[in-house]
Amino acid sequence: MAQTDILLTKEPAPQTVPACQLPRKLYDVARNTGAHTSSGLATSGFRTAKYLLDEWFQNCYARYHQAFADRDQSERQRHESQQLAAETEALAQRTQQDSTRKVGGRLQDTHGWKSELQRQVEELVSETEQLLAQKQRLERALDATAGPFSIVTDNLQCRDRRQHPDLVRDCVEIELLKEAELIRNIQELLKRTIMQAVSQIRLNREHKETCETDWSDKVEAYNIDEACCRYSSQSTDVQFYPHSATFEESASTPETWAKFTQEHLYRAERERLASVNLRNLIDCILQDTSEDLRLQCDAVNLAFGRRCEELEDARHKLEHHLRKTLREITDQEHNIAALKQAIKDKEAPLKVAQTRLYQRSHRPNVELCRDAAQFRLVSEVEELNLSLAALKEKLLEAEQSLRNLEDTRMSLEKDIAVKTNSLFIDRHKCMAHRAHYPTVLQLAGYQ
Repeated sequence: MAQTDILLTKEPAPQTVPACQLPRKLYDVARNTGAHTSSGLATSGFRTAKYLLDEWFQNCYARYHQAFADRDQSERQRHESQQLAAETEALAQRTQQDSTRKVGGRLQDTHGWKSELQRQVEELVSETEQLLAQKQRLERALDATAGPFSIVTDNLQCRDRRQHPDLVRDCVEIELLKEAELIRNIQELLKRTIMQAVSQIRLNREHKETCETDWSDKVEAYNIDEACCRYSSQSTDVQFYPHSATFEESASTPETWAKFTQEHLYRAERERLASVNLRNLIDCILQDTSEDLRLQCDAVNLAFGRRCEELEDARHKLEHHLRKTLREITDQEHNIAALKQAIKDKEAPLKVAQTRLYQRSHRPNVELCRDAAQFRLVSEVEELNLSLAALKEKLLEAEQSLRNLEDTRMSLEKDIAVKTNSLFIDRHKCMAHRAHYPTVLQLAGYQ
């Protein structure tokens, strides 16, 4: 009988008959020889194929012994077979139960990793949606900066149309240039941040797809192991698969299997945290940029207000001086008229004095005397000439002063017109346009 390969777990039952070969019993058989032999001719035909009685007993004993040995061997084999069947049944049940427990433990591990992957996928989906919302805020904020840039460009172009001498690099222009530079820097920053958000969204989706693929494999493996866990010896949908007990060369180990999912979860979590940090950074960037733009807008508006006050004050002073100048021009014109009248009034006394001198120069002979009257007339003419010279000089000065006043009036009127034009540009062009500046919510991308 061939030996079985099943390992026995307890000692076999004692045998009733030892398994060794029983000794053969020897019998002395009487030989039919001598004087009493029946080997005569009369019995020769009946003795040819017959055994002796002792041989018959010996044969019976041999058959008894062989039957007893065979029965004992059969009984022993039956006992061993029953014991082996019971032990193999118990072993099969224990092995099946242990395999079921192992598969159940594998189900728990797979379910745990599957749940982690599902949680990670849901977190990545939620994080990607939030990052998409932040990206849309960035795009709206970038679009909102087009308005301020157009406003500041229009302000600079309008102020270039100021006339001399108001075409100066004042505090308003400095603040406007700062605002234009700030808007350009913010636009570049927002564009770079949008590109960074697009790249992070792509990485989030890639790792989400990787986790989803791993999760899908885990679900399929879980369903397979769950079906395997329900199999039992009473199942009707089981069959033989002789080659299924060999390990696949590409099969993973529990360590590599767990490490594979751990790496996916680690990379996905790393990208999720990077996405969270990027969202926080976007919040800070949008808040800082919107506040910076509004602060610079307020600074520009304040500079415009101060400049308009300066222009208004300068215009009022110029108008005040213009009014005084006009009054002075009027007074000077009256003065010139008075001087001319005074000069004209001196002509008659001069004519009288000169006529007297002329007439007295015709006195005859010794009558042509340098008397007191003659000296007085000469001094009168000299005095009148000096008065006329002084009046004419004063008239020239008054006329020059009048010309200067007229020039000043023209200059004042021109300067007032320039100030009025500058006020119109700053107040009605620039500041009116700046009233359409976006709000903080618009600059922050909320609207």
